[in-house]
Amino acid sequence: MALWMQISQQLPNLSNQTLMELYPDSFPIDVRHYLANWIEEQRWEDFDTDSLEQEPQARRLLEQMVELLQEVAFHNPNVVEKVKLQHISRNMSTFQTQPLQLVRTVRDILRRERLLLRQMPTPINGTTLTSREVNTSDLDTLVLKVLDIQSCRQQIHQLQEELNWEKQEAEPMQGTASQNDLDPKHADQVTKQTRIAQLEYKYQECAKKRVQLLQEAMCSLEQCQTRLIHRIKSWRWEQLRSTIGLAFDDNLLPLQTWCEQLLGVNGNLRQELMLVKRDHGSVEQFHLLEENLSHLLQLLIHSSLVVEKQPPQVIKTQSKFSSTVRYLLGEKVAPGKPVLLKAQIITETQARNLGQGNVGELINSTAILEHNTASKSTCATFRNMSIRKIKRADRKGSESVTEEKFALLFTTEIVITGCESPYCVQTISLPVVIIVHGSQENNAMATVIWDCAFSEPNRIPFVVPERVPWSQMSEALSSKFMSEVQTSRGLDRYNLHCLAQKIFDKLEISEDFNKMPVSWAQFNKEVLPGRTFTFWQWFEGVIDLTKKCLKAYWTEGLIFGFIGKQHLHVILQNKPNGTFLLRFSDSEIGGITIAYVDVCENGGRKIQNIQPFTKKDLDSAGLGDRIRDIKCIKYVYPDMPKNEVFKKYFTGYLPVSEIINSTIFSSFSNLTVGKLSATVCF
Repeated sequence: MALWMQISQQLPNLSNQTLMELYPDSFPIDVRHYLANWIEEQRWEDFDTDSLEQEPQARRLLEQMVELLQEVAFHNPNVVEKVKLQHISRNMSTFQTQPLQLVRTVRDILRRERLLLRQMPTPINGTTLTSREVNTSDLDTLVLKVLDIQSCRQQIHQLQEELNWEKQEAEPMQGTASQNDLDPKHADQVTKQTRIAQLEYKYQECAKKRVQLLQEAMCSLEQCQTRLIHRIKSWRWEQLRSTIGLAFDDNLLPLQTWCEQLLGVNGNLRQELMLVKRDHGSVEQFHLLEENLSHLLQLLIHSSLVVEKQPPQVIKTQSKFSSTVRYLLGEKVAPGKPVLLKAQIITETQARNLGQGNVGELINSTAILEHNTASKSTCATFRNMSIRKIKRADRKGSESVTEEKFALLFTTEIVITGCESPYCVQTISLPVVIIVHGSQENNAMATVIWDCAFSEPNRIPFVVPERVPWSQMSEALSSKFMSEVQTSRGLDRYNLHCLAQKIFDKLEISEDFNKMPVSWAQFNKEVLPGRTFTFWQWFEGVIDLTKKCLKAYWTEGLIFGFIGKQHLHVILQNKPNGTFLLRFSDSEIGGITIAYVDVCENGGRKIQNIQPFTKKDLDSAGLGDRIRDIKCIKYVYPDMPKNEVFKKYFTGYLPVSEIINSTIFSSFSNLTVGKLSATVCF
């Protein structure tokens, strides 16, 4: 009842006229007060008040309202209020024959309340309207303008009838009236002529107001629809960004309601414009308004087709995949012939012009647009699509097949109720990379990640920058890591600094990398120094290992993660022998190693690294069991006894000798697998 709490505080400041306009006799303010919470919980805006099919649902709301009023009256200790509420509940039965009129009445009251709050010069009690409430207020303002136009039209009609009557009455007087000014008949004629002149003046003023209101409503409709289309585009961009784990609200119902209401307003304005042309003749001004309305209608119909469930962004040929396309104006589609959607594969160049011309063989590429009453959605679901083959474009330079982006183009022909001609509507999916072998998946995903992380809103498909600042890259890496591992713990500044050192091949601990540009080549084309794999291949390997084997350890903060050699030396150099930490391997894709403080032969101390554990290793014996059985490690950095920290992860038993013989292999100064390096003492 947040709306009523705000509006009730303003009641003392409202005029009687305003209160009468807000709460008509058919719906007294008492009902609004006593049933405020229930009223604001109902979905009045979801009703199509012109659809008789929704009368039963409206009648149920009426019955609930009457029952609630009777219950409030029964428990009210004030006898006067009790009798008044009982009387109101009986009068509500007047809506029984027209239950949808109740819906219109309550809906208009709520709209006018929101509009009234919006027009207040200052926030109420320090509160402000949310963005969603602002959108609702914009729509309410627009709907009320249409109501004003309709009211003005009705007033003009009444004035015209009065004029016709007055002129008819005046005609006999003109034939019999005396020239004598003192003749009573002459005085009556003057009165009649004055009355006619007044009515004609009111008629002209009302006609001008009607046209002015129509123009204002057109401007408001255009502004409101522009905001809607911008929001639909933002929804698509947020959907794209969710690929790297950013928050995304996929609920399309508010946008669908917005679309439907704008379509209704457009239809009402087209109707009012036809009546204006009938009353005032066809002039250029009205032609322009008509053309603008038609353009807005076409734009709305074309913008309402949305890919609700995207196809996988990496698609392997000969593999099944699915996608769902939703039409936000689905309930307004004319009944009769089923609406068939067709999917095609298009290139990046074709996506820029929404050009058709299938460049691949797509199986099960058609689906019927079907309405789901429960979810109020109208969707076409492609359940078992498959790409049999793909025709690739000529590649430039060193570009690989995993860098080539395609899209699915969905097209259909739709007839909207109230519109004569069908509309050809189409939309495209997010960019997809098509592969023919599983070994290409990692590199294809790199293309997808770069596209999703660094593309700009409203870009030309599918343009992305060649370089981005490290600050952007680090945010994307942390977000992707958290999303894939399904953890609340992201990468801290030490982890990100280590990743920067790796991608830029710079070992300095103090260097600030934030503004340094990272290129696509550094991300996934050039192999890391001294390695056979790229940065992304290595990083994705860590994600996969953590997701499948180490999620709980990582989330609890038991794994330090990414750490450079110099930083490792700094934090462990003064720690007791046996102090260790868990770090991701530099030398192996998808490996985790243990770095610990050990004793040198000369009595000094050194940092040792145990051979990395891979997924295969951890599948045979978990990390907790392996840590338990390595006797040379005792304290988890900074100083926690390992048996206390890892106790809950201890399960089976693995012989210590097997662990030692297979794992201790090198010092920190050289991480070559299977080779013991020279000792680094400190």
